[in-house]
Amino acid sequence: MSDVEGSHQPISRGSAVIAAFSTIVEWYDFTLYLYFATTLSRVFFGGGAESLLTTLAGFAVAYLMRPLGAIFFGHIGDCYGRRRTMLLSVALMTAAMLAIALLPTRAQIGPAAGVLLLLLRCVMGFAVGGEYTGVVAYLLEGARAGRRGLVTSFAAAASEVGGLLAVGLAALTVSMMDAVTLDAWGWRIPFLVGAALAASVWIARSAMQESPDFVRQLAGGTVPASPLLHVLATHRVGIARGFAISALGSITYYVGITYVPAFLSTAGKMTEAASLWLSTIAAVAVIAVTPFVGAASDRWGRRPVLLGLCGLSAILPITLFSLMAAGSPGVALAGAIVLAMVAGGVSAVGAVATAEQFGGEGRLTGLALGATSATAIFGGLAPYVAQLLLGRTGWPSIPGIMIALVALAVLPVLWRMPETAPRKGGNQT
Repeated sequence: MSDVEGSHQPISRGSAVIAAFSTIVEWYDFTLYLYFATTLSRVFFGGGAESLLTTLAGFAVAYLMRPLGAIFFGHIGDCYGRRRTMLLSVALMTAAMLAIALLPTRAQIGPAAGVLLLLLRCVMGFAVGGEYTGVVAYLLEGARAGRRGLVTSFAAAASEVGGLLAVGLAALTVSMMDAVTLDAWGWRIPFLVGAALAASVWIARSAMQESPDFVRQLAGGTVPASPLLHVLATHRVGIARGFAISALGSITYYVGITYVPAFLSTAGKMTEAASLWLSTIAAVAVIAVTPFVGAASDRWGRRPVLLGLCGLSAILPITLFSLMAAGSPGVALAGAIVLAMVAGGVSAVGAVATAEQFGGEGRLTGLALGATSATAIFGGLAPYVAQLLLGRTGWPSIPGIMIALVALAVLPVLWRMPETAPRKGGNQT
């Protein structure tokens, strides 16, 4: 369902740019941890295979905090406005990122360093839970009806830019320093950069307009007193669909893109620096494809685009992961690019498709219950599970099998899902 009618005034281009830019910073801050997983495992947990698993577990635990943060900030956004929730969440993100950058290491304070790192990751997970859903809702509600797919895909594209910035700076930092310098203090530089960027986002967001749809709710007196009860009573099917779409988007993104450097440096026998540079190139391909997929969903509808991408997710990953592990760097690069483009496409159309499952009233809370909860399971846990299964089985195709199984489970949901794009059926559920 979507009640964002074309009669409202769209948000200004400046507000849309600020919202998209803030997503760049959000995903830079959040994914940087994963790209530095091997370094952080040495600095905070002592190094070795078990330490890497512990570090990846920290990524997973932080994701389990995302639904809680999404519900908390979603309540604020649904009751008091999208702008307010985005200001609060980025303030918390800034504080957590700065604290990680200044955190003492295991060599300085012992095992407590690892505990503090994991606690701060939980704070970041809580904060980021309110970030992405707030930006997606804001862009959807501020766009013209026929361009919602394209405009909302900017959130996905911006997240890819943030991931690119993270992997690029990680690769540059690792390449320019020897291991001793990197572990001693070099790893702090990208985290300090992230804290400064997050602070700049807070300043920029202070000038943003409020969402036109929330203004409509205020004018009409339809702001729900309890968004959680409202969504549970009226949008249970939308929550289930949002969960399915986000499950596919999460596992393709976090196993098919962000887990790839760790996979290549273990199963693929590539150096940390080489695998990070390969992922940087793949991220560029994702950014390029994302707006085209968003525009395609405006022209042909969300459902057919999602079905096609789901089919590719079921067919390609098993073979591609096997080829990346056994092939040359050129084969690994080609496989990483294809996986990244499929994942980027799912994220692009998934952003608008999940948001359109809900009316403006309670939209952020609905996204929290459906999309964000799926991301916690199929995003945060997926790299940890992939690395664990890879170590125990020795099968390089394991990450691809995980993606394919989720795609096959989601396919029937997408097949039965009515169209939500305005040109393909308007306000349908």
